[in-house]
Amino acid sequence: MKKLLPLLLLAFPTASFADITHSIQSVASVSTLGASATSERIGASISVAGTNVTPKANTVAGQIGSLDLADAGITNGVPTVDYDTSFTVTDAGNAWSVSETYLQADSTSTTSAQVTDGISAIPLLGSYTIVSGGDPGSVAITLDSGQGLTVSLADMGAGTTATLQSTITLGLD
Repeated sequence: MKKLLPLLLLAFPTASFADITHSIQSVASVSTLGASATSERIGASISVAGTNVTPKANTVAGQIGSLDLADAGITNGVPTVDYDTSFTVTDAGNAWSVSETYLQADSTSTTSAQVTDGISAIPLLGSYTIVSGGDPGSVAITLDSGQGLTVSLADMGAGTTATLQSTITLGLD
C-alpha cells in the first residue's frame, strides 16, 4: 500500500495559475478650443427697503415707483419708471434709513463684438463671455521604436494643448 501512495497523489491534479499581462500604449494628441460667445440680457428692477419711513408715489402713500411695461413706455427694450418715490419719516425724532435701487435693463442696442472668423458678431449685453478660438500653429509629433515621444510646436495660439503619454505595463502572477 505504501507503494501506491505516490501514485494516488499523482492521480489528483493540482491547480496552477499563470496570469500574464503585457500592454504598451502610446498617446499623442493636440486639441484646440473652438471659438464661442454668450451674451445674457439684464432686466430692469426697482427695489426699496427702509425703516421708520413711509414711501409715496404718485400721491399714493405706501407705494413705490413702478416700471411702465406698456408698449409706449418701453424704448429700445428698456421700460421707463412711472413715478419717482418720495419718503416721509414716520416717527419724527427716531432713527430712520432708506435704500432705493433701480437697475436699468439692457437696451436692444446695436453694440456688438466680432469674436473670430466663423462666429458672427454678437450684441454686448449686461453679461457676456467671449472665447476666441485657439490656433494649433505647426505641430509635429513622433514616436520612435523605443516608445520615445517628441513633439514640436510652433506658433501655438491661446487655447491649444498638447498631451504626450507612454505606458508600458508587465505583470506576472
